[in-house]
Amino acid sequence: MTAAILTDLTKCVGCQACVWACKELNGLPREDGARQLSATTLTVVERHGRVNVRRQCMHCLDPACASVCPVNALHKTPEGPVAYDESKCIGCRYCMVGCPFNVPKYEWDRRVPRVQKCLMCYAQLVSKGKQPACTQVCPAGATIFGQRDALLTEARRRLAADPGRYVAHIYGEQEAGGTSVLYLSAVPFEQLGFPANVRKDPYPRLTWNVLSNLPQVVSVAGVGLIGIWWIVRRRQELAQNLPPPESER
Repeated sequence: MTAAILTDLTKCVGCQACVWACKELNGLPREDGARQLSATTLTVVERHGRVNVRRQCMHCLDPACASVCPVNALHKTPEGPVAYDESKCIGCRYCMVGCPFNVPKYEWDRRVPRVQKCLMCYAQLVSKGKQPACTQVCPAGATIFGQRDALLTEARRRLAADPGRYVAHIYGEQEAGGTSVLYLSAVPFEQLGFPANVRKDPYPRLTWNVLSNLPQVVSVAGVGLIGIWWIVRRRQELAQNLPPPESER
């Protein structure tokens, strides 16, 4: 079973309780007026006309970010969230290029930068059977947590019960092969800043189809050497920032 989030944009009041709960749980600075996702704002409420649009990582069922990561720093967990292990990250930023939703951000102001994105509170809450901080605090019930199949059933129920209220589309049901974050809206999604050209096939499958047809002129050895160089340098940077062993303290 895959955990998921359903956000009903017709219910969102723009209070940003989800934004502040996310920042508090993750120890991020409370910056008033954040208008887009960043390395310090992992969920944000954008304003498109009169519509409040909550953004976060889409947690794809078959995530492109994880498929292009050469060191498995990003991975899809059994529970559903796409998690991140910063100790493995080599800073290549392929995930930023691969994401069809332009979600991962890079911390340029740290000595050893990390990729930052919503992790659906996996380590702190979801892996322990709890719901994410953002869905816990939503006062309007605009964003709810549950199993993906159950949330899709609920979304279809709302569409059928009040067709005049919604666009007849559940964003995330099929986009990029399906995502663990789903949306309902009264306004066409392309008018709200959602990518309009996201394909329905999982992006890792598309990537492999392209790579498998490339001419065999690209030096595998050269690519391997570059990857090794990145890994070695990143490991050195991380090692320099680790606390000393207890025996040396």
